[in-house]
Amino acid sequence: MEESHAARESRLRELASRLLFTLSNEGSLYSLHREADVSQPIRHDGLTLDEVEETLNTWKLRGPNG
Repeated sequence: MEESHAARESRLRELASRLLFTLSNEGSLYSLHREADVSQPIRHDGLTLDEVEETLNTWKLRGPNG
């Protein structure tokens, strides 16, 4: 069974939180922000939910230093 949009968004918000990102949405697009444990703040704007998931999974695989 395919995950609902709301369930997927909730799961990605939890992952973002664990990776010290803030996930916000602006209409149908999303933004990721991270200021903790990085030399320069990181901001990704205008992302689809697929792009959010890809970005967070990449950070998760890279480890604590991104």
